[in-house]
Amino acid sequence: MDIHVAKAADGQHILTWNGTSVRCAVGRTGIRLDKREGDGGTPVGAFTLRRVLYRADRLAPPVTGLPVSVINRDDGWCDDPAHPDYNRPVKLPFAASREELWLDSLVYDIVVILGHNDDPPVPGMGSAVFFHLTDAGYGPTAGCVAVQLGDMLPILAVTKPGDRMVIAPSPQAMVACDPAGGRGPDCFL
Repeated sequence: MDIHVAKAADGQHILTWNGTSVRCAVGRTGIRLDKREGDGGTPVGAFTLRRVLYRADRLAPPVTGLPVSVINRDDGWCDDPAHPDYNRPVKLPFAASREELWLDSLVYDIVVILGHNDDPPVPGMGSAVFFHLTDAGYGPTAGCVAVQLGDMLPILAVTKPGDRMVIAPSPQAMVACDPAGGRGPDCFL
């Protein structure tokens, strides 16, 4: 299954799967073909859903066909392009720049790891690009895709290994490039 993300004509971002569409939030600089570390953009492309992390102190394990792990207080994600663990999970304390996964806010109560720049990571091409939760205001992310908890749970319930998130600049670009047909992100140029 592919989960599609694109900007709608009204300027909002829409996530679509199995014929259902919901509002989503993306990076503060929008959907970008030229994703770089710290640019606030959500990368264009087709990214495998790797695994799900969740806060066991706040939620029951989500029902999904993907591998599921608990987020612990010492979990982080390296976002330092100069570090050998760039775009990899790390344990805190961690001296290099990192994203902390245990947050006071709800946004990381569920985190789906996307296969963006991870096989192998290329320094500076973007790290910690996740599919996670948003608050009621759908504020911009640092480059991730985010939905409400009530939308996340039904999506996870039908996901399985090999499923992808396909992010495009617009629904028209999605149709024209047909990432399921093997065309890469350069098609969106």
